Amino acid sequence: MMRCPFCLHLDSKVLDSRQTEEGASIRRRRECMACQKRFTTYERLDEMPFLVVKKDGRREAFSRNKILSGMVRACEKRPISAETIEEIVSDIEREVRSGLEREVSSEYIGELVMDKLRELDDVAYVRFASVYRQFKDIDRFIEELQELRKQDK
Repeated sequence: MMRCPFCLHLDSKVLDSRQTEEGASIRRRRECMACQKRFTTYERLDEMPFLVVKKDGRREAFSRNKILSGMVRACEKRPISAETIEEIVSDIEREVRSGLEREVSSEYIGELVMDKLRELDDVAYVRFASVYRQFKDIDRFIEELQELRKQDK
């Protein structure tokens, strides 16, 4: 059973199922039996726990949703589709999990996100970088913009 994100009804029917390009998950297009709205779900293999080492040394379970929510915030009101964001998050997750280590630093993940956003959209990149790098003042922000401009040339 899959709960409808709109009306929270428990019954839905699958309209279409497809493997994602990399074959690591199945994308299902569903329709709620109560409100008839459509939504997409992804089915993934439940993998071994993977830990992220935070800047202060704490360890926490890897959360795909944290990356997704950060990217959605950075891409808000930009011409970037939800599917594009989802694909990028999948790419990042695949890259992180493909390493031999069971732990990875939050800095490494943040840099991966920034690299992907830099390729995708300058505004989304600067938004994410300003939060991730915790710019202390306008001068640091301007430095980052100038660096971005150099790379575009």
